[in-house]
Amino acid sequence: MGGDVKDSKAVAVLPKPSGDGFGDFLVETGKASSEAISRARQISQKSGERFTVVLTRLGVITERQRADALAQYLHLQIAAPSDYPASPIHEDRLSLKFQKDGQFLPLEDRDDGLVVAFADPSDSYAVEAIRFAAGKQVFPRVAYPEDLEAAYRRLYGDGRDQGSRLKDTATLGAEIGLADDIDRLKDMASDAPVIRLVNQIITDAVEMRASDIHIEPLESELRVRFRVDGVLQKIASPPQQLAAAIVSRVKIMTKLNIAERRLPQDGRIGMAVRGKEIDFRVSTTPTSYGESVVLRILDREQVRLDLAALGFEENIAAPLRHLLQEPHGILLVTGPTGSGKTTTLYAALTELNTIEKKILTIEDPVEYHLDGINQVQVKPSIGLTFAGALRSFLRQDPDIMMVGEIRDLETAQVSVQAALTGHLILSTLHTNDAASALTRLLDMGVEDYLLTSTVNGVVAQRLVRTLCPHCREPFEPVPQLWDRLGLDAAREKHLLYRAAGCAECSHTGYRGRTAIVEVLTVTDSIRRVLLQSPDAGKIQSAALAQGLQTMRQHGIKKALSGVTSLDEVLRATRAA
Repeated sequence: MGGDVKDSKAVAVLPKPSGDGFGDFLVETGKASSEAISRARQISQKSGERFTVVLTRLGVITERQRADALAQYLHLQIAAPSDYPASPIHEDRLSLKFQKDGQFLPLEDRDDGLVVAFADPSDSYAVEAIRFAAGKQVFPRVAYPEDLEAAYRRLYGDGRDQGSRLKDTATLGAEIGLADDIDRLKDMASDAPVIRLVNQIITDAVEMRASDIHIEPLESELRVRFRVDGVLQKIASPPQQLAAAIVSRVKIMTKLNIAERRLPQDGRIGMAVRGKEIDFRVSTTPTSYGESVVLRILDREQVRLDLAALGFEENIAAPLRHLLQEPHGILLVTGPTGSGKTTTLYAALTELNTIEKKILTIEDPVEYHLDGINQVQVKPSIGLTFAGALRSFLRQDPDIMMVGEIRDLETAQVSVQAALTGHLILSTLHTNDAASALTRLLDMGVEDYLLTSTVNGVVAQRLVRTLCPHCREPFEPVPQLWDRLGLDAAREKHLLYRAAGCAECSHTGYRGRTAIVEVLTVTDSIRRVLLQSPDAGKIQSAALAQGLQTMRQHGIKKALSGVTSLDEVLRATRAA
């Protein structure tokens, strides 16, 4: 609990940043424009919301930026994750609901007072209420809101946390039933408890760094799961009776037809969560017990479109960059769904994106908008397909074109023709490894001589979870494992690490993901194999002979360096 800033005992006279002072401070320090501050003040005065809350709701600053600015403005410390207690403090006097309403959490109970982390320590009402309830002086710290939420979940558990949020929806859930009447369903989906519940589910998912939210009606429950670091985790279930209202609420947000429950629908929405603008891609599909909904979370701040940040070390990135500098031809990125193919292509386009080059993309859907690049969304209902868009692109005088996925012979043939006429084509395929991508195109019907003339290279990849640096632990595997993996020489030089689990990683042992990659450059030797005997095994052997590092070998190197675990590598490359 140490730090350079001393605890302030003059709690009652802390500056109140809902007035001019904090806003002026933000302008003076270049954190916000005077126009944005003026607008936030007007809205705060009209709505009665705290000025600091309005700032994040409008997206003027994020909640994390707000916390840093408040700490600087009020001369207070930021509460570090290690400062949060191992068990609740004064739980009998400071209930979870009280803490969440005031956005605070006690950190330490000392003889001279209570150290408390606040999302907004200038809220004098909350400070005085804690002092009265605990009967002690209050020493404030500034908390990052995501750290507060993580501490609530750890200390009080998802079940209790979610249960308190759902208390006011239980009666409503019983009242809704099947809710067949559309007008009545619209009304109930617009009720405050349902709105709060859906917003809280979305906020929790963003705070947990989830990539997807799954809302699934089952026979006996409404199941909600978050995909975090590629693995689905179940959270506390809302009342089953709320299924129709929750799904309708999501549909209303994304402007989908709530009356249509027999056909799949797709939509998109942008909203501010914790002061950050986040896009959500929404998909609904009818099931036996109602509509299942998946929300893909597209948080640009969490995705760094940089090859090194994605896990491409220089020895992997160098051959890829060489392929990207080719003036024409096809570069394919392959792997299963959710392996990061599109993100890799976006990172490649970011490197290629200069004022001298015109870049066009056709995607399904457009996941991230890239400045300076012309991106098109496919619309099969009006005839705008991958192949059709590619043909029109050729009249736009492009240098580089990206095709979201080569799914059929027509798209493959148009891509080949575009490559033959002097364009660089980037695209994806669904295959297990790089060599199989070439035989997959042959299976589609692409002529082998065209394939050897146009495909420059193939990148195959998987995503593996990275070990939490705070709790990973070294271990000595059995000798047979070293021998089986051909790593006997590495036993004396390297340690292997495994997942343990701590508060920093929500006790999973992992935090974040990284790519394991193989880059196959189509050389003359591989072209000869393609023309003589187009077999994936023979292509792989030829690639290994010219120095190909496989995905498994790349993953093992990352395991030996402590980035990931051997279990993760073997799991991800089992089918490769």
